Amino acid sequence: MNKKYELIKSEIEGFYRIKALKDFGIIKEGEVGGLIQSENNLSQDGMCWVGFNAQVYGDATVSENAEIFENAEIFGNAKVFGNATVFGNAQVSGNTKVSGNALVLRTDCVIY
Repeated sequence: MNKKYELIKSEIEGFYRIKALKDFGIIKEGEVGGLIQSENNLSQDGMCWVGFNAQVYGDATVSENAEIFENAEIFGNAKVFGNATVFGNAQVSGNTKVSGNALVLRTDCVIY
């Protein structure tokens, strides 16, 4: 498998930052992204990405072409996939699935 990102040390214990190893979508090689706990949180396939201030942790996953930006948090068993975008101060948790062309963007949005 040709990896699109690597894990790098972060300033927060128990988390890693992601760093793009190649250009894909709007992401450029060398770009540093958000915080994840392990490679299980973010797929190496597709165009999915976690932006610098965003976090994905627990058993949550981001895959396909999904994008997580700004201060969004994805956690618990949540799954974000397809062409979904989550941003602002949104939190997606529990067993929630966000997919298709969904946009979760309200700054006070909590989905669980």
